[in-house]
Amino acid sequence: MPVEPGKIRNVAVVGHRSTGKTSLVEAMLFQAGAINRLGTIEAGSTTGDWDDDEHNRQMSLAASLCHVEWQGRKINLIDTPGDPGFQGDMIAALRVVEGALVTVSAVMGVEVQTSRAWQRAEQYDLSRVVVVNMLDRERADFFRTLESLRDQLSPRCVAVHLPIGAEHELTGVVDLLHMKAYTSPEGEREAAPSEIPGEFESQVAEYREKLLDSVVETDEALMERYLDGQELSDEEVAHALKDAVTRGEIFPVACAVATKNLGTTALLDLLVEGVPSPAKKHIDLGVGDDGTAAFVFKTIADPFAGRINVLRVISGEVKSDSTLANHRSHSKERVGQLLALQGKEHTQQEAFGAGDIGAVAKLKDTTTGDLLLDAEREVETPELGFPEPVMSFAVTPKAKGDEEKVGTALRRLSEEDPTLVIRRDPQTGEQLLSGLSQIHVEVAVDRVRSRFGAEVELHQPRVPYLETIRKESRAQGRYKKQTGGRGQFGDAVIVLEPLEGHQGYEFADEIVGGVIPQSFRPAVDKGIQEAMQHGELAGAPVQGLRVRLIDGSYHSVDSSEMAFKIAGSLAFKQAYEQADPVLLEPIMDVEVTVPDESVGAVNGDLNSRRGRLQGMEPKGGMTTIKAEVPMSEILTYSQSLTSLTGGRGDYHMSFARYEEVPSHIAQKIIAEAKQDKEEAAV
Repeated sequence: MPVEPGKIRNVAVVGHRSTGKTSLVEAMLFQAGAINRLGTIEAGSTTGDWDDDEHNRQMSLAASLCHVEWQGRKINLIDTPGDPGFQGDMIAALRVVEGALVTVSAVMGVEVQTSRAWQRAEQYDLSRVVVVNMLDRERADFFRTLESLRDQLSPRCVAVHLPIGAEHELTGVVDLLHMKAYTSPEGEREAAPSEIPGEFESQVAEYREKLLDSVVETDEALMERYLDGQELSDEEVAHALKDAVTRGEIFPVACAVATKNLGTTALLDLLVEGVPSPAKKHIDLGVGDDGTAAFVFKTIADPFAGRINVLRVISGEVKSDSTLANHRSHSKERVGQLLALQGKEHTQQEAFGAGDIGAVAKLKDTTTGDLLLDAEREVETPELGFPEPVMSFAVTPKAKGDEEKVGTALRRLSEEDPTLVIRRDPQTGEQLLSGLSQIHVEVAVDRVRSRFGAEVELHQPRVPYLETIRKESRAQGRYKKQTGGRGQFGDAVIVLEPLEGHQGYEFADEIVGGVIPQSFRPAVDKGIQEAMQHGELAGAPVQGLRVRLIDGSYHSVDSSEMAFKIAGSLAFKQAYEQADPVLLEPIMDVEVTVPDESVGAVNGDLNSRRGRLQGMEPKGGMTTIKAEVPMSEILTYSQSLTSLTGGRGDYHMSFARYEEVPSHIAQKIIAEAKQDKEEAAV
């Protein structure tokens, strides 16, 4: 029987890398009895991180779906990667849940990806619970972290747990909602709660009062009773808290040491009591509640099981051995066996009801972002809003003849991760693999080898330069060939003019009378366009000009389309040399988010890359720098930014426009292009 919506809690576990998200999910699985031992990241034995690449790098590279039973509720936990290079899975997970569990390190406080996850959760109007993890580490400070949460995320962050002790002397946590204490189980299962130690009574009373003040402010009836001095029961406070969390009026802050399984019971209680069920909070996927609808938010390319689609049931019921329609492809999909995932393990399931999350294997034509319906109808497919890739590499197979194998592998991986884009650059002819960071692309290459048995090499991509002209010029192209019998003759006079903004191409036929017959004039245009494919400066395509065909002559027997095509090409090359040709380079809009203390160094580095600063926006200890930078200068930016910011900065970029290359740099590029051409001719 499917679980009813009121008994489901869907939670995405999000936050900056190395804040213990996977360890936290592991602790919840262990405490709830879903697994028998507490795995660790170091040993590569956690349920959430099961891929070899994750073990080698000791970090999550993809979202992992797990579930626990707690207080008669099913909690679906989506453990998401914290590295910005793999944020696609975090974004997709936040789209299909009612609640986000935001993990924060008690040492580091709010970091870049914490803020990003928070903003995305806010955009989707999700209920949020924060957990301050790693409280047993040196320099860990719950109260300093609580202040940074209130300053940088929201003043509505309110402590619902307190630590007993600090750093290495941490011995337990207090649940302020139920006024109970849990002592550290040191990696065993947490025992029943105990009394709060006497020496912490005054601190507990102070924070319990702050919690009650925050809760009753959201409920007028409770507020009146509270101000009258009436005692409020734990159940009433918990109920009011849940309503406030559902409405986004309170963000409860919990305590944990995931690796020791401390605070897990109180956290599971908080997820059940604080995060709304699908029955209570409607997430807007724009599909409505008619019939059956399920949204695929993740795809796993398993080399053995084939494609596994992970989906959220929006309405109705998805049953095994049924048929659904793919809204994008208009094809019918036979739903075979449904799977309940527990990391890489799965159990077969008969059905998933509305609000639940599960998986289905071996659908023919369904990928991430697709909508499955019981019948074709007019609905909007929900948008996942993935970021654009910022880093591209040219990829070539190491072994000759592996092109097809590599192409198939990369296509399969981009189905699994839509933020990984594979395309062929029409200008340079290179196959480009683009991702959200260097590590993102490197992991894809590792997987091509480990999963699909093909080796590839990465190279810096060639910059797609263009060429254009700066002044008007005129030239004649005359092609005459006599080879005995019928000859070839074409003669065209053209004027080149620069177009504003260095964009586009126009051909104006200004022939008066019949000096060139109408039937031959398109051939002149064709010859010019072919010559424009490779400019005379650096062999780059030419754009941003108007060609006026003003005069010419023909021969009644020897003229042909081919002759006029060659004449057009000759005229263009001659006119182009006289039109003050220049090289254009792509300029990128770059947005860099860095800690405040790194702003000076990052700005200096951007200036050294010929960057032009467009503005800065400081917010909560981080500053977003906006700049325009030539593409050629930012191809290797990722490593520099990591070293300048200690790994705390990230960036994204998009194409802005083409601009003239400064002459001293253009000369170098032109010389390199000539050398490449000479070497290729040898």
